[in-house]
Amino acid sequence: MEFGIFENQLSHLNPPFTRILGFRRSPDVILRMEMERSMSLFQMMVNEGLVPSAEEEMKRRNAIDKLKKIVVEWVKTVTYQRGLPKKYLKFASGTILTYGSYGLGVYNSESDIDALCVGPYFATIAEDFFIVLHNMLASRPEVSEIHCVKDAKVPLMRFKFDGISIDLPYARLKVISIPENVDVFNPFFLKNIDDTTWKSLSGVRANRSILHLVPNIEIFQAVLRCIKFWAKRRGVYGNLLGFFGGIHLAVLSAFICQRHPSASLSALILLFFKTFGLWPWPTPVILQETIARPFIPADKVSWMPIQLPCSPYEFCHSNITRSTFYKIRTEFLRGHMLTKDMLRPDFDWNILFEPFPYARRYGLFVKIFLSACDKDELGDWVGWIKSRFRSLLVKLEELLGFCDPNPTEYVDTDASEPNVIFYWGLPTGRSDLIDADLVEEYFLKSIDNGYQGATGKMKLSVVKANQLPKKAQFAFERKNTKPCWRVVDDNRKKTNPQSKYKPHCADKYLPTNDSPEYPSAGG
Repeated sequence: MEFGIFENQLSHLNPPFTRILGFRRSPDVILRMEMERSMSLFQMMVNEGLVPSAEEEMKRRNAIDKLKKIVVEWVKTVTYQRGLPKKYLKFASGTILTYGSYGLGVYNSESDIDALCVGPYFATIAEDFFIVLHNMLASRPEVSEIHCVKDAKVPLMRFKFDGISIDLPYARLKVISIPENVDVFNPFFLKNIDDTTWKSLSGVRANRSILHLVPNIEIFQAVLRCIKFWAKRRGVYGNLLGFFGGIHLAVLSAFICQRHPSASLSALILLFFKTFGLWPWPTPVILQETIARPFIPADKVSWMPIQLPCSPYEFCHSNITRSTFYKIRTEFLRGHMLTKDMLRPDFDWNILFEPFPYARRYGLFVKIFLSACDKDELGDWVGWIKSRFRSLLVKLEELLGFCDPNPTEYVDTDASEPNVIFYWGLPTGRSDLIDADLVEEYFLKSIDNGYQGATGKMKLSVVKANQLPKKAQFAFERKNTKPCWRVVDDNRKKTNPQSKYKPHCADKYLPTNDSPEYPSAGG
């Protein structure tokens, strides 16, 4: 998108829209200041490394292309092994469909790729996917750290391909050949599919529905990048810990873009916080206005119901609890209070994206120490524990009334075994109401059933704020990835690899030459 499109969008700001924003200034002044705010916001995104370079885009595209070729070869191999007629060999095929942050076009250099393997009816998940395809991938020099996650709600393989982390679930359609870009909404392909396939397809279907429904894809992508960055900085990102996942934020961002198709990037951020800070939860957020409001059974009512755009009867899976609802709502209102004065001369985007001050906000923390014999075992163990975190969070709420599960993962480099540590904020002065040993015993009972990997260790304790680590790294923003086994000095100036050049996509948002008449504001 060329920068001139920004000007065109801003020129459509009419008096009713300016009244929504609450600003009583001339349209020309608002146009100029809106342009400045959008420019400075995008520049901040570039500085933070949220916008991938052309090299990063090409690296991921090549990885997906190679993976598609492997899948096609895999399907033909299975066709031969199954002893199917030779004529099937010519037509039998599979494909790869992307979704998540990559599928929506909002990934960065650190993001993984959510890729769905789609195969024909005769390629089974137990034997052909988890054994034959696994072995084919493991034999490739580009693939490393491959392992199977069979006990997840959506079974998948996880590996690195040319250094890029990839999550690969499997969908099995009742056909012989899968078109390269198969239509996941076509009833012909969805007929008689199993429950696992349906769940695996939901991510792709949701992504494509969102991109079809938003009025301007590039503006939507910019909004979603900002909102995801905000959610991670403010500690409200992570579905397993009771906060928002990527699909929740994508639907909320699309909802705002759909309602205000002519608004600028900065205005959409303002409207995002105003809308959801004042939203009458648990009224569901429904992206498509043409779909009737669904009936939600009493036992399915969520704190913040958000409808999946690909189905009128399904909602985004949510682990939100009373505590995390309060935290999210508080952060929405904070965002609203900060952005409602966006046109003030001293407005600064950096304040909106300040990291949440856990050590200053809470005096006590529950420390969750997880360890295992090696890194691979720890990755599986931590993933399993995180999938059961909601029960621990609800138990702490019962005892203390509130708990803030900080998604940041820390590492104790002095410990002999690979480890990950969580510190969850607790109400100050209420340590007498919690027996850490009893809570640990309760949680261990809740995680006993279903885990098939090597069991690691877990220890719960209550610590004070001054016992938090002085140096720690936000180990991984990506979901389901293993932690970095190092601790970084947080006093050292951060060097951003993206700051040494301007990504080619910056031209979509920024003018080619700086204008002295309209200096960037709030950057």
